[in-house]
Formats: sequence, structure tokens, C-alpha cells
Amino acid sequence: MDSAPHDASAATPVSPNYLEVQRSAEFGALRRAHRSFAFPLTVAFIAWYFLYVLLSIYAGALMDTKVVGNINIALVFGVAQFLTTFAIAWWYARHAAAKLDPPADAIKSRLEGGA
Repeated sequence: MDSAPHDASAATPVSPNYLEVQRSAEFGALRRAHRSFAFPLTVAFIAWYFLYVLLSIYAGALMDTKVVGNINIALVFGVAQFLTTFAIAWWYARHAAAKLDPPADAIKSRLEGGA
């Protein structure tokens, strides 16, 4: 255990006016950019997931339809769920790098006194 006293002021940013930043237009634009991407995509993916579940429950005959050999529609949908998950993660990473990270870094820099 470290019993040495800690200097709280050393970890405090130079200008910690977080409420001012939260109310700024730049932060509002950053939140809108995140929400306009994340919320619709989340709703779409949840709808896609529940479609798979509901078809598995109520349309067993359809899901049991063979596509090739022993591969049926249910298996294709299940694999598509995984592929969709990875595609969304990749798409979000690209979106964040292009649209979210630069303004977030600028806000962080100003808060830490670097600007």
C-alpha cells in the first residue's frame, strides 16, 4: 500500500470548466454526430436480431428450409448475425475516427490547457 500523500492539484486540468464545455455548440455537435450514428444503427441491429429470434420461434418451417446440403436458412441467419456485428464495429470505428475523434481531441486539448 502506498501511504505517501497525494497531491490532488497535480491531476486537475488547468481549466476544468466542464459545464461550460458541455453547453458549448462544439460539444453539442459532437453528441449529435455520435447519437445520429449510434442510435439508428442500434435500433436497426436490435430489429434484425429480433427478426431472427421471432422467425426461429414462429416460422420454423421457413428457417428449416435447406439452402445447400445441410445448411438451412436458420444457420445462414445466425452466421449473418455475427457478420453484421463485426461490420457494425468496423463501421463505427471508421465513423469515430473520421467524425468523433478530431472534435473530441480538440475539446480534450482545451480542457487540459493545451490549446
